[in-house]
Amino acid sequence: MTNTEVVGLTVRDVIWESLEKHANLPAVGLIGNKLFTYGEIKDQAEHLAFSLAQLGLIKGDKVAILGPNSPNWIVSYFTLLSLGIVSVPILPDFHAAEIDHILKHASVKMVFVSRKQLGRLSKETILNIPQIMILEDFSLLSDRDHIDADISYKPHVQKGSLNPFTVNVEPEDLATLIYTSGTTGFSKGVMLNNRNLVTNIRQCYGVEPLGTSDVFLSILPLSHTYENTVGMLLPLSYGACIHYLDKLPTAAVLVPALKKVRPTYVVSVPLVIEKIYKSQIKGKVDNSPILKALYHLPAFRRFFHRLAAKKLMATFGGRLKFFGIGGAKLDAGTDRFLKEGGFPYSIGYGLTETAPLLSGTRPSAVRIQSAGKPVIGVELKINEPDPETGIGEIWAKGGNVMQGYYNEPEISAQVLMPGGWFRTGDLGIFDRDGYLFIKGRLKNVILGASGENIYPEEIESVINRFNYVLESVVVEQKGKLVALVHFNYEELEKQFAHFKDGARQHVEKEVEKMKAELQQFVNSQVNRYSRLQSIIIQDTPFEKTATKKIKRFLYQA
Repeated sequence: MTNTEVVGLTVRDVIWESLEKHANLPAVGLIGNKLFTYGEIKDQAEHLAFSLAQLGLIKGDKVAILGPNSPNWIVSYFTLLSLGIVSVPILPDFHAAEIDHILKHASVKMVFVSRKQLGRLSKETILNIPQIMILEDFSLLSDRDHIDADISYKPHVQKGSLNPFTVNVEPEDLATLIYTSGTTGFSKGVMLNNRNLVTNIRQCYGVEPLGTSDVFLSILPLSHTYENTVGMLLPLSYGACIHYLDKLPTAAVLVPALKKVRPTYVVSVPLVIEKIYKSQIKGKVDNSPILKALYHLPAFRRFFHRLAAKKLMATFGGRLKFFGIGGAKLDAGTDRFLKEGGFPYSIGYGLTETAPLLSGTRPSAVRIQSAGKPVIGVELKINEPDPETGIGEIWAKGGNVMQGYYNEPEISAQVLMPGGWFRTGDLGIFDRDGYLFIKGRLKNVILGASGENIYPEEIESVINRFNYVLESVVVEQKGKLVALVHFNYEELEKQFAHFKDGARQHVEKEVEKMKAELQQFVNSQVNRYSRLQSIIIQDTPFEKTATKKIKRFLYQA
């Protein structure tokens, strides 16, 4: 597709062409269940389009989708966009109060909801929304007054089929309203039109072309724009097949799924691969004095990484050619392992507000700790870079930049600048070859005693390299730079399991000892004004967003 062609297309144009062109090919399905063909998805969408028309829904109405990944989720989404109805995907892990807020704020006329998620809707919401359709079978909720006692359903309205092209849908029409699962605690509705989505589909394809022989394993929620565009719209625009998990992607679920599906593509967040690295690679090294000593030798380390990556490829089914990582910054140690091991990974950068991809690269061109180069049709610049470091806020321009935040003109005006530039709120720097390196969030920058900029994410990357550290957050408390640190208690308890008086008290003593060692280690690695003055133990994992970013606002004093 050329730029001119993209401007004139809607999501319906792109997807319907694929549904017809690949009618007999497998499209989507839950692992272990029937795979629906592209033709079957098209038929179901046309039946559902008829039902929605019978219910009185029209172009411009807003309809929410709340439920786990499934073929019916995709049918619902495609049907809405094809009729010019605005989809409002809601993350299943949002709090019940946040779900209610979104439904009211977006003034939704209908909700597609799974039976499990139905119980999270308030009674007031259930009574006030005109239509509630059950995602599993597209039946309508009938008896709303006795929702707690006996949920009852009735078949959807008269069966029929409707060609969605009878409704006029334009590239500039609003397609989806996605509420961000941000780290600030404030959820905003990002308005993406058809042009935004079609543009980003093409941009993703420009990073790594794919086709009908490719198989995706989906492990992230479809209600997040990262999975929605890169993990669903992209493959289904080019005839690929997608398998969905019906459970959370724990190791016990993911490993057999990988063996069964043998995917060529996986879209993930850093936490998944970081856990594998820290337990299977770094854990083995740290627990073996011989390996630990040899690991400091670059030649041995690279050899060890190649062997480990080869085993990891086998775990992924042996066919993997693209493991996309986005949503948060990848740990430096994990990054080096993947690069030196020859694992086919790629790190991308983007935001919900940009549909989402802004930069990325093919696995063969990856650079450690870089988010790649701007994708086709995107212009990135560092606005007002620091004269000494070159670091500044990343601004973006392109056809994938959102229309604004729904019903929030003042907030929209703060990020959408004259000339079409979007302020990302992220800090970055380019190297000589045009590769982008993310340095953190502008709002997270801490001002030092003498006016220096302190980047907490940079300090956290050092902390997270320390033995047994799982994750950390650096904050300012009463003028002091403090690190909240969550250690890997499970691994530590294994080390002291042989003590007859119990491992826990020995683990606690070890953690106290490691606190001092960690502080010394970090302060030897960072500049003087980024040195930690205190470390506080975080006993439980940090609360996170859908893409596993820590909700920092919860931990800032």
